[in-house]
Formats: sequence, structure tokens, C-alpha cells
Amino acid sequence: MTSITAWRRFALGLAVATLTVGGLTACTTTSTGDRQSNVEQRQQLDQDIQQTLSRLYRSVPQARSMANEAQGILVFPGVLGASFIVGASHGDGGLLMDGTKAGYYTTTSGSIGFQAGAQSQAIVYLLMTERALNRVRSDNGWSVGASAGVAVADIGANGQITNDTANQEVVAFVMNNQGIQGGVSLNGAKITKVRP
Repeated sequence: MTSITAWRRFALGLAVATLTVGGLTACTTTSTGDRQSNVEQRQQLDQDIQQTLSRLYRSVPQARSMANEAQGILVFPGVLGASFIVGASHGDGGLLMDGTKAGYYTTTSGSIGFQAGAQSQAIVYLLMTERALNRVRSDNGWSVGASAGVAVADIGANGQITNDTANQEVVAFVMNNQGIQGGVSLNGAKITKVRP
């Protein structure tokens, strides 16, 4: 077995162990204080979702008209990612339909490779078709790129969204502190509905 294969197995084992410990710590009984804390967290998340959309519409005015045509809008205001050989990211978000809250969701992804760093991004998915919306709302969750591609918005030099991007089933916008990011792949992200 080569040293690279050994490192990959070690990294994969480390990622599984990290996710398992994280999952076990989340499985506790819920007290009244925890429920109140959850309500406060969701209220903050709702505010963050609206702020993220406002920021998107200021950065890319054309995104507002696309959002008005979308069947649903999935917003993750803060997807935190960290990596050192093994990378993982997680974020909480919500689905809006006709401007109304339609549920809460999480996004997670992982990767293996020689990488290091940490970052936070906001991700907005415009679900342009009923089929895309149904895929997100399914009980099995949605793996980005598995059943339908996601076009990360390509912003031209004139600040407009290119036609190739605008005509896709799902259009995603990725933003960091500097603004809209291009050339980002979201394939492999798993989006799951959060039970009430």
C-alpha cells in the first residue's frame, strides 16, 4: 500500500470519526431551555436569510428578477468549511416559496486531498423548476450534482448574469466577504430537510 493511499485512508477515517462524534453530541434530550434556544437560533437564521438575499440583490440586481421566477429559493447564509487534508463544510439554511418560509435545511459536504484553510460562504440556490423544488423537498434529501447539475452563476464583465447560467434548472450564487465567487463547484453537497 502506498503512503498516499495510507494517508487517504487515515484522512477518511478521521472524517468519519469527526462526523460520528458530532452526530452523537447532537443526540441528547431536549429541555425547555434548549427549545427556547432553538427558537432564538431559528429567528436569527430567518434574519440572516433575509440579509443574505438583500446582499445578493444589491450585488447582482438581475438575481431579483430570477428569484421572482423561481419555484423556490434555498438560502444558506453561513456555510463554514475547514480543511487540513480532509475537508468538511456545514451550514444551516431555509427554503422560501413565494417569499414565505417553507422549511429549514442543512448542507454538508466533504473532500479529501492536499488542502488547508478555513472559510465561510453564503450560498443561494434558485430552484427554477418544479422538479428541482420537489427534489429538494424530498425526504431523501438532495445530493448536488447527482441528479441535476447546478450552474454556479457566471457574472460577466458588465455585471450581468450570462445566458448560459440563467437558463439552468438550478442556479446558485456563492458569496464570500469580497462578493460573488465564480468557478466554485458545489457538486457533492448533501442538502437535507430538518425535522421540526
